[in-house]
Amino acid sequence: MRKPSVARVYDYYLEGTASWAIDRKFGDRVLGEFPMLRPIAKANRVFLHRVIRHLLRLGVTQFIDIGAGLPTMQHAHQVADDVAPGKARVVYVDYEPVAVTHSQALLEEHGDPRRHAAVHADLRAPDRLWAKVAEQKILDLDEPVAVLLIAVLHVQQPASPRSGDTGDVGPASVERYRELVPSGSYLAISHITDEGVPPEYEKPLVKLKELYDSGSSPVIWRNHDEIRELFGEFDLLPPGLTWTTQWHPEDASPTEPEITFATPNGSLILGGVGRKP
Repeated sequence: MRKPSVARVYDYYLEGTASWAIDRKFGDRVLGEFPMLRPIAKANRVFLHRVIRHLLRLGVTQFIDIGAGLPTMQHAHQVADDVAPGKARVVYVDYEPVAVTHSQALLEEHGDPRRHAAVHADLRAPDRLWAKVAEQKILDLDEPVAVLLIAVLHVQQPASPRSGDTGDVGPASVERYRELVPSGSYLAISHITDEGVPPEYEKPLVKLKELYDSGSSPVIWRNHDEIRELFGEFDLLPPGLTWTTQWHPEDASPTEPEITFATPNGSLILGGVGRKP
């Protein structure tokens, strides 16, 4: 293994146990420059949990978690089953085999094969990914579904060299997912921004990008409008695109850590949920 894994490094930030020595070494370099990244990552994870609870209360029972990562601080189906036992169906998707293997192991022990699955697929190939999800026969893709893209789109998504495309194809891929889902579906996104952050974060963010660009996987920081554009024509649920700690705090669980920052923009990540008309 010659370079750190994005999924395993993120697991290290969450204080999970699935990282390797190369991941921890890189993670320690990052945390040495920007120690607040650990609570920022945890706040993002808790944002995911609030999204699931909120959508369940709106009647959503189908979830596709793309770039699901490793099952630290509870996976989506665990949160869902705490709120609505036996009702939610979840398919996890990741490009990193280690993340898929961990998810499959978790599901074998604590999941329900009629309602949960984990597949290896590439976010950058939406139609192939959609076909793999359909093959699991877990979800009815003709009915509304919630697509979760949590802390994944700020990792650059380079096109295949054979495609002839250049640059980041993340937005084009998200556009295709918006086309694939039926009316009444939801799209949840969280994304790091370098706009409107506390002044003391500005230089560390530049260093953070340098570390990832050279040592793990290149990243891209988008501003508020660029992140909003990822939702396309979808209608944003109140309170719109906001700092993760400000998105429906009433949907927090008393069993989860309460992560606060001196100011909301200290969470560094904007999050929101949109509904397809």
